[in-house]
Amino acid sequence: MGHPEAILDDIGGTDIVATLQQYVRLIKGTDSLACLSLSDRGLLRWYARCCDTPIANTARSPKLSYVGLVHTCLGPSQRSLDAAFGHTSMPVNTKHAKAPVAASAFTALTSVARIFASVARARLDGSYKQSPFFVEALGTPVVAPRILSATERAQAMNAV
Repeated sequence: MGHPEAILDDIGGTDIVATLQQYVRLIKGTDSLACLSLSDRGLLRWYARCCDTPIANTARSPKLSYVGLVHTCLGPSQRSLDAAFGHTSMPVNTKHAKAPVAASAFTALTSVARIFASVARARLDGSYKQSPFFVEALGTPVVAPRILSATERAQAMNAV
């Protein structure tokens, strides 16, 4: 958020760890949690207001318990991320990469199927209700999302 060099790799990508919200714990700094969205229907993009550090992306509804955690909020190095979560398994949105990225349709399909199965299980067993990003009883974000104006959205899209 204003510092692309902090999260983008050499070819303009960002590692995202895909998991379910029920597995995420925010231990410190919850008073600085903020949220924005590029539009009134877009993803919720969670960040630390105090330092503009991106944290995660979620759907607008807590019923879709998927969360994409931005690597910079998880650990100090790529090696520690690979040790904890495994090596990158599914390149996506490679169209704007600054260099060729090897992507496999089969790998993408199997990865999406695994994520979908996890989200479906969370819906069935009710664990989707456990989230640091949504108020369980209301199903609303813990902080109101700021929706970017058309000008702000254009600036964000042209920033990198």
